[in-house]
Amino acid sequence: MSHIISNIVNVDGCTLHYLEAGERGQKTIVLLHGMKFKAETWQELGTMDFLANQGFRVVAVDMPGFGQSPECEKTPVEMLHAFLNVMSLSQVTLIGPSMGGKIAIEFAIAHGAGLSALVLVGAVGVEENRSGLARVQVPTLIVWGGEDAVSPLAMSDILVEELADNRRVILDGAPHPCYLDQPNQWHDALKKFLLNK
Repeated sequence: MSHIISNIVNVDGCTLHYLEAGERGQKTIVLLHGMKFKAETWQELGTMDFLANQGFRVVAVDMPGFGQSPECEKTPVEMLHAFLNVMSLSQVTLIGPSMGGKIAIEFAIAHGAGLSALVLVGAVGVEENRSGLARVQVPTLIVWGGEDAVSPLAMSDILVEELADNRRVILDGAPHPCYLDQPNQWHDALKKFLLNK
């Protein structure tokens, strides 16, 4: 088990809570969360431990209004950008499931220079951001549940068509939160991508 630290940071007058594991100075992975989840979801699932044990610094953030982060008037993308600046994090791998995937897509379109890779898991908001997807030039892993009823598999087809450098993994039989349903397959897909991107 890696040591997971809970912290809060002031970001442009807003308070963000985050969890951190792994060694500073290593390549950093930033974990967002879905609408019904929070940073601690990644701790409970074992993803933070898994990635820290692979040699990464892992930061899981509660977006405003979720987990232990109070509401804030800034948009999620503005908050994420400011958070990375305050934390002096650059060239990160950004992982976003569902709502977090929408934030990750919009961040990658607006601030792609700050990323080294992108992981989208059953992302929502694909269609509304389609016109900007060509601007995303970083290696992207697309993970989808084969039985996703919230963001249908056709949404992942759009990502495959529009993103310059992508690979897709479909978890057969898995619902929308496919990473929670099949954590071993999720971690395996993530490891292969991170080691080969």
